[in-house]
Amino acid sequence: MNRPTTPLTAPSADRLRGIRRGIEKESLRARPDGRLALTPHPAALGSALTHPRITTDYCESQLELITGVHASVEAVESEITQIHQFTYRALGDELMWVGSMPCGLPPDENIPIGSYGSSNVGRAKSVYRMGLGHRYGRRMQTISGIHYNWSMPGLSNAEYFSLIRNFRRHAFVLLYLFGASPALCPSFVEGRDHGLERLSEHSLYLPHATSLRMGRLGYQSDAQAALAVSYNSLESYAGSLHGALTRPFPPYEQIGIRNLGGEYNQLATSLLQIENEFYGTIRPKRVIHPGERPLHALRERGVEYVEVRCMDLDPFVPVGINADTMRMLDVFLLHCLGSESPPDSPQENVALASNQHLTAARGREPGLMLERDGQPIALTDWAGEILAECAPIAAALDAALGSDLHRAALARAQASLAAPQTLSSARVLDAMARDFGQSYTRFVCAQGESAKAQVLALPYAADLQAKFETMSRDSVAAQRRLEAETTLPFEAWRLAYLAPERLGR
Repeated sequence: MNRPTTPLTAPSADRLRGIRRGIEKESLRARPDGRLALTPHPAALGSALTHPRITTDYCESQLELITGVHASVEAVESEITQIHQFTYRALGDELMWVGSMPCGLPPDENIPIGSYGSSNVGRAKSVYRMGLGHRYGRRMQTISGIHYNWSMPGLSNAEYFSLIRNFRRHAFVLLYLFGASPALCPSFVEGRDHGLERLSEHSLYLPHATSLRMGRLGYQSDAQAALAVSYNSLESYAGSLHGALTRPFPPYEQIGIRNLGGEYNQLATSLLQIENEFYGTIRPKRVIHPGERPLHALRERGVEYVEVRCMDLDPFVPVGINADTMRMLDVFLLHCLGSESPPDSPQENVALASNQHLTAARGREPGLMLERDGQPIALTDWAGEILAECAPIAAALDAALGSDLHRAALARAQASLAAPQTLSSARVLDAMARDFGQSYTRFVCAQGESAKAQVLALPYAADLQAKFETMSRDSVAAQRRLEAETTLPFEAWRLAYLAPERLGR
């Protein structure tokens, strides 16, 4: 890939002010002793199927908190804080686990998958999760992170895919700067080959890791690794996924749709059951109509926003991410958008996967080399070039918004590049060694107790509590309506939903 020969120019101030963003934040519910909470989704939080702000991800114990779409990072930070304020009040003595790698886990079969009621949509969500458990194991699905959803007015499909290609090339910068999962509880890898070093009886780690979540132990799939997805256009991307969603995959055919007792093992025997099963650091997205397939929505109406999926929970921030990190994400995404973005190739995609795994496992290692255009380059040199190129973008954002906060966020990122001991991944290991006897669980428990106390100490208006209580009641009523309206047998519904023609042209 050729390096830019001219300085990057930012979009107009009006378009910069038109940027919209929101977050989805996953957190396990944990007991005070650092074990997974096996209790049902708290009734006070409403229906995990239909609540617009509070749901569950893979397992019944994995909360997902979702903001609306906002014109400023401050508004996103405010709303995610408010959702935490309500949620913590419903948890009793349970914690939200503030680390991306999970708390103490029971045997795989005892991790409870999400329950969404008896409607066909609700049953499908549970069967899909059952399939993920069969395919990858339930433990892998308990990893948590933050998804950052981002859009800017006036972007074409081609521009969004240009951004996506560059994001995939440069995402190692985000893993280096914001990775915060260098260690984990041994229960996560029990019985598996893992390649980690033992830090103590209660912790495994890699000494220079940034994000084990984004490495070979995280959201990875050998089966999907063989899926040659092209990001060169909407058509090539959609075609890649279409095949993975419709062609039977022999290992998953062996699992079968149902077991001998008639219970469902998975939704489908294809490489991907549904679109959401495709793992990646970033996805093109489009809000779907009720019952619509996501791929159909993309093909019919184009890309509406991108979903950044590589952000760890920051255990030093009470709600997992702060406005400063979001400002840096905005700058980074605009850099990806404005840089030259040649077509990708299968060969380049192999190199990008290697760069991701190296950064995740060894990112803070002095002198670590990555691959760019077939040539070795030091991670810190390449990241330094990228951050330097971000300067005019940060300045343009500040000019459009009347602040100096984006330039300050960029300056902090550049300082961290030169001082890796200040990165969250290094701070986690330092805190574990200094105060917690090298115990990952003790460290995250303490950070979780602190986060809960800080959030509960914030001003909290009665009308905010009332608003969320109404949302919870309304979500329960909405689920009941769905269940009352369900008349089609589930198998007929499943076959209709998965019909290839519903994926669009």
